[in-house]
Amino acid sequence: MAGGHGTRVDMELRHLRYFVAVVEAGSMTVAAERHLHTAQPSLSRQIRDLEVEIGAKLLTRSAHGVDLTEAGHAFLDHARLILAQADAAKVAARRAARPEQDMFSIGFLSGEDVEWLPEAMRVLRFEFPNIEVKVVTGHSPDIAEAISKRTIDVGFIRPESTAPDLIYKLLRKEPLLAIVASDHRLRMEKSIDPADLSGEKFIGISGTAPVLRPIVQDYIHTSRADVILTGEADYLSMAISLISSTRAVALLPIYALPLLPWSVIGRPLRGTVPTVDLVLAYHKANVSPLVQLLASKTNQMINRVDKIGSRASATLEHRVND
Repeated sequence: MAGGHGTRVDMELRHLRYFVAVVEAGSMTVAAERHLHTAQPSLSRQIRDLEVEIGAKLLTRSAHGVDLTEAGHAFLDHARLILAQADAAKVAARRAARPEQDMFSIGFLSGEDVEWLPEAMRVLRFEFPNIEVKVVTGHSPDIAEAISKRTIDVGFIRPESTAPDLIYKLLRKEPLLAIVASDHRLRMEKSIDPADLSGEKFIGISGTAPVLRPIVQDYIHTSRADVILTGEADYLSMAISLISSTRAVALLPIYALPLLPWSVIGRPLRGTVPTVDLVLAYHKANVSPLVQLLASKTNQMINRVDKIGSRASATLEHRVND
């Protein structure tokens, strides 16, 4: 589109960055001085150039700063998306060119790093011995969101329905265990029938685990176990504290077993045992060779962790017989 002086103004990424900065600052002056480190008249000119290219006014000045026009509202989300995609493209290109020099980030559902981090590091450092790895632990939905935003490269998490742009590779199906205090009456049982849970105080799973929570709730419902819900746990250590302090029962995935203190113990469930999936997750647009390496070596990692799982099962059997 031709400008007022008969010259063509081509939209560039810097125009979009300036526009988004002004909107987020709420002021042309604040954006210029604090965020863009440029002169306010120059910033105003860049915004006018952008409006010329688009053919619509995006911002209006008011007594309290700037306001978006209807066209500005429509343009803002697209501008942010373009900038995000441009940043992701730069990161992908840099990693592809210099994978051994870049920081690689791995996210774990809290507790899963105990078994899976050593195997992931074994795979990565076999081919990239100088790789620097950042490890993040937390709730599965938070890790999934970070992968979606490309701030974490891969995650060992649950398959979160809120992150449709991720690819999931199944690592294992984790059976649930009944976790009780070491002096609870059910400690004498080698395995626990759902009927044994009726009348017991029960610690549920909070909304911080949206994949595990309905699995536990459905099992209790279909088993017709008339439990007394006395609280919900946000994370593993909280569940352990509640179990040991209230003498309640909880159902947790088997990965928790090696992490249990001696104040609580795990017992297998009888009958059809519910499971929850653990997956390797990464963004479908992430073409980093490090991501592809881990994805291609999932079977190798699974085989090694299965050996650990066998030892965990032996530990469970030993603790049942104590």
